[in-house]
Amino acid sequence: MKRVYLPLAIIVSFFVFAASGLCASTATISASSYKAGDTVTIAGAIEPGQDLYIAIAQQDMFAPADTDGAHEKKRLKKDAQKASFNLDTKIPPLYYMLTSNPDAFGKVGKKKFGGPSVLLGKGNGIYSTTMYYLNSKFGDIDAGVRSMLGPIKTEDQWNFFRYAHQGNYGINTIVKEGSRVGKVVIFARSVITDQSSGNYWDKNTTVKLDKTTGKFTASFKTYRHNPPETNFDVFLNGTKTGTYKVDGNGYWLTKGFRYMNPLWIIIGAILVGTYFSMIGAAGGMLMAAFQVLVVNTMGPVGINAANVLKPSNMALTLFSPLGSFWRYAKIEKRVAWPVGLSFGVGIFIGSIWLGKYVSAVLPMKAYKEWLAVLVVLMGIKTLMEMRPKAMAKRKNIAAMTKKFNEEVAKAKAEGRSAEMGSIEPVKTGLTDYRFKFWGEEFTINPLLFGILGVAIGIVSRAFGIGGGFLLVPAMTTLGALPMYVAVPISLIGTCFSSIGSFLGYLMVGYLPDWTLAISIIIGGFAGGMLGSRAQKLFSEKTLKIVLAITLFFLFFRFFKIEIWI
Repeated sequence: MKRVYLPLAIIVSFFVFAASGLCASTATISASSYKAGDTVTIAGAIEPGQDLYIAIAQQDMFAPADTDGAHEKKRLKKDAQKASFNLDTKIPPLYYMLTSNPDAFGKVGKKKFGGPSVLLGKGNGIYSTTMYYLNSKFGDIDAGVRSMLGPIKTEDQWNFFRYAHQGNYGINTIVKEGSRVGKVVIFARSVITDQSSGNYWDKNTTVKLDKTTGKFTASFKTYRHNPPETNFDVFLNGTKTGTYKVDGNGYWLTKGFRYMNPLWIIIGAILVGTYFSMIGAAGGMLMAAFQVLVVNTMGPVGINAANVLKPSNMALTLFSPLGSFWRYAKIEKRVAWPVGLSFGVGIFIGSIWLGKYVSAVLPMKAYKEWLAVLVVLMGIKTLMEMRPKAMAKRKNIAAMTKKFNEEVAKAKAEGRSAEMGSIEPVKTGLTDYRFKFWGEEFTINPLLFGILGVAIGIVSRAFGIGGGFLLVPAMTTLGALPMYVAVPISLIGTCFSSIGSFLGYLMVGYLPDWTLAISIIIGGFAGGMLGSRAQKLFSEKTLKIVLAITLFFLFFRFFKIEIWI
């Protein structure tokens, strides 16, 4: 029998190949598709003694040059120079590194947030927490570890990735997902490890690795507002090992970039619209707060959240007044038309024309905070007006209030609704308008409020609001008008400002989320009808107290003193 001898080299090669095959990294993904918010589990083995690095990256990449937003193009071009990335640099907007060695990519440090930056300075705040800081330089990451990042391979990509995950503008424009303390986004979830770390960004994440055998199991909860039909690649220790898809989980707001049942938006708009139509102020601000805190409107990738939120917000400040205006104007006849129209024209000019120039020059943080000072001063002034000494000086309002209270008591005794007084013009002029309300005479300067309207129009364009939160206290303090007259005038102004601001956004190419806007229209209109009927159930004093409380609430919002944290 003839013997066959295999060359020694072939034998050695066979055993080396077999050994390497036994030690190769392998992984199994628990499913090929998930719903947004589901937990993804990846199990397998790596070479014993190694750390675990699982990169999960959205397949669709984004570069600053991809945005269609006029404002975003300018901002990203400017930020790219500061943060050292190019306009063609592409990264996956959603990216997660599940690892047993998070220190390889950055470190945990202290984070200050909240409060007025004008007074506290950059990097300071009234609240303190921790956050995960990515390494500022790509070269600070070990060369072997850099190869574990999957699609992020260059220094430019790392710089853009860091910018998108650690700054408010990057998160609100590109990533759309943030790690939160209370309701405040601190940074975007990126490098995560086992939840036993106790860090809030590691919640719902498990990373279990037996370094002796190399066996591992890792899982994390997918982003609840992950866009439907989003595909992800999975890289295990630098090698692509699989893919999975995330499907929708509810009603998807295309531009709002959130899952939200429109019914909840309608209910929220009814409540805000009712409140707004009663006091004529803060409808836009409260609707913006609702969008930020409840809906969490974000906008599609590449468009800053504010540029979807603001146009959508206009729906409330336009249609809620329309829901109440019929009663105020036609049935109760308590609209001071010369003042309302003068203010409306001024606010239209400010919102559609001057607003875009002024808001581009003023730093938005400082702008908001100085506005907060103005708002709180108005709130204090409103409360001071209710002192007996102050009321004694304004005899016409005191007399009007007395007549109204007597009518309410009489109507209650007779089992009917109270009748509201009507405006009776006495003299109409550009600078001198006089009228009687409940038999008491009031005087106001329409031209002055037209000029005030221009200033408020600028503010309304910048914030995506109606401006009533400035006008109503100005009319009750500077103009010495009763709330029952100030509110209808304010609603005229907010209609004009809403039209002007909305047209201004359309002119530069920003559209609202139409489902969000239509839901707000329905709820806002219904709330306006309810608010106009509910207003006469409250006294002048009560309405002013509500207005003052609203102004103080806005002060907390503008100064970033988030009382719900």
